[in-house]
Amino acid sequence: MPVVGARRVHMHVKKGDLVVVISGKYRGKRGKVLRVLPKTGRVVVEGVNVVKRHTKPSPKNPQGGIVQREAPIHASKVMLVDPESKDRTRVGIRVLGDGRRVRYAKRSGELLDK
Repeated sequence: MPVVGARRVHMHVKKGDLVVVISGKYRGKRGKVLRVLPKTGRVVVEGVNVVKRHTKPSPKNPQGGIVQREAPIHASKVMLVDPESKDRTRVGIRVLGDGRRVRYAKRSGELLDK
């Protein structure tokens, strides 16, 4: 989904969620969401889309060299893992009695935000 200006894009995942990649080179791989980038509609998932970066020597890393790190992938390529069935699921929004909006797994109906 292209972004117009600095508009925030609605994200179905949050930092710390367990997700599974549903398409592309890393299809089927599971990992935890490390970062969410709503302005670009992307997420960084642990162990997915690992790239090599050539770094110059710095006070933090005096040796420099090649560093491996995760690069962002599009949020539409990941689905949440259902905490009950451990299978992928879509995400819905429910309004509780106290007025809070919480996410829930459509597969099992279990609440994701406690």
